[in-house]
This record gives sequence, structure tokens and C-alpha cells, in this order.
Amino acid sequence: MLIEIKNVSLFFGTTTALDNLSLEVQGGAVGLLGPNGAGKSTLIKTLLGFVKPNQGSAAVFGMDVEKQPLEIRRQVGYMPEDECLIPGMTAIQLVAYAGELCGMPRRDALQRAHEVLYYVGLDEERYRIVGEYSVGMKQRVKLAQALIHDPKLLLLDEPTNGMDTNGREEMLELVKDIATDKGINVILSSHLLPDVEFACEEIIALSHGSVVAHARIDALRSEKSRAYDLKIVGDTDAYIDALKRHNYQIELRPDKRLHVTSENGEQTDTKLFFQLAYDTGVQLRQLREVKHTLEDIFAEVMHVEFFND
Repeated sequence: MLIEIKNVSLFFGTTTALDNLSLEVQGGAVGLLGPNGAGKSTLIKTLLGFVKPNQGSAAVFGMDVEKQPLEIRRQVGYMPEDECLIPGMTAIQLVAYAGELCGMPRRDALQRAHEVLYYVGLDEERYRIVGEYSVGMKQRVKLAQALIHDPKLLLLDEPTNGMDTNGREEMLELVKDIATDKGINVILSSHLLPDVEFACEEIIALSHGSVVAHARIDALRSEKSRAYDLKIVGDTDAYIDALKRHNYQIELRPDKRLHVTSENGEQTDTKLFFQLAYDTGVQLRQLREVKHTLEDIFAEVMHVEFFND
């Protein structure tokens, strides 16, 4: 078991950050989702032993977070949301220093720092002062320092914050490679659904400090009714009425396309769409199945709005 949490509650004054939260994570690439203030960062800090729960217990690698925080941190790489870079240091100095703090001999830490900076795409900029870096470059340095000691678990708190589109895509490619090719367990905390959808296989969704969903992404999609995008020419109302008689939900889009979803969740024989078009005298010009995104699913599960930017 990678992570096990039992009935954890944590309060900051009168504010409830975590509310009787229970959770088990086996491993792999897991997205920690939720709007700002849902408790994502607090949960990560609890796992690292930075904050102490008011009640309940938590363990990482089978070790209690309150009794064995240092042993846990030796096996965990942490990329915090806030800037954690030391002014006046070059990237190579900072990442090597992080390695030494993890107990690596200085020579080994320096060699490893060169390797991870090359991996995150900063090999040509490694001797520059980090204070001169762009936001995207600083994010890459933060990732490098989290990887320096070859952790078994990587905790990433909003790793694409402030990055432009290209930088964000490259960061997510790195996260995916770390989890799949490097075999490191990853917890990716984000309020950006597309980030999690791209890089992770499993999601944990938090709202007001509680778990509201925990499942594999492919399982969530398979449970969702199939949807289709149709373009017709002719008597739209008659075709819509015919679809409704077969228990379909229909949304008429502004471009006159029909978004059609099965109410019973069963697989649709698309021949029916053509038969109904023939019966109602319309032309079916286009038919395609629409894959559900996480945004579609969580709009129903959480009743909150997620943003892509």
C-alpha cells in the first residue's frame, strides 16, 4: 500500500481543511483534483508530516506520518506550489544542495544534479542564477530538486502553475514519463482537469476537505453513457421527437448540431440514427461518437465548475 489514510480531520482555527477523510492509494500516476481550497495542498503536507491532523491517522509506505516523517521524506520527492528556490544560487548549485540535504555525498549529488537538469531540459541554463529564470524554468528546477535523490514517490503540487502552453505540455510529458517509463509513483495535485487527464490513470477528487470521487479514469468513462454528435438537414423537430421516443437525451447546439446521449447508458446501435433519419425524412450528414472528458464527468459528480486555464 502506497498511502493509507483513516478518518483524518484537520482544522485551521474554525476552518475545516480536511473533513474525516479516508483514502487508500495503491500506486501509479494519481491525479489529486479539486477547486482551490478543496484541501489538496493540506493533504500533501499531512502526508509529509508538515502539519498534524487533529484526528485520524495516515501512513506512507506503511510508515506513520506522525511517528516517522523523516523516514518517509527520504523516499519522497516534493515539488511545492510556492516558490522554494534559494536566491543567488545557480540551478546546478541548488539542485546539488537539495541532494546533499537528502544525505547524498557532495560528488554524487553534483553528478546527479547534472543528470536531472538535463532530463528536465535545463542543461544549457544550469549555471545561470535561478532568480533570472522565467516562471517555466523555475518550475523545471523545482521538479529537478524533487527528483535528485531518486524518490519512490513524487508529490507535485500545481506543477504547471504560471507556465505557457508549450511549457505546460512539456511539463506534463515529463510527469507522464516519470510515472510510466521511470516507474516512480506520482501524485499530481491540480485544479486543471486536462492536466490530470493527460498525465494520470487514476483520480482522487476533493471538495471541502472530503473525497467525493476516487476511481480509475477509464472506469469513470466506461460508466458514463455514450454520447454522439449528429449533423442533420431537414425537419430537426421531427427527428428530435423520434430520438426522445427511444429514450435519448438531446441537446441542440448553436451550430444546429445535435448532442445525443442514451438515458439508459447502454451501447447504441448507430444504425438506429440512420433509420430514424429515413423515417422522418431528414438527411444525416455526420455522425461521430464523443469521448467524455473529465470535465463532463465531474460537472455531474461534484457540481462545481473546473477551469482549463
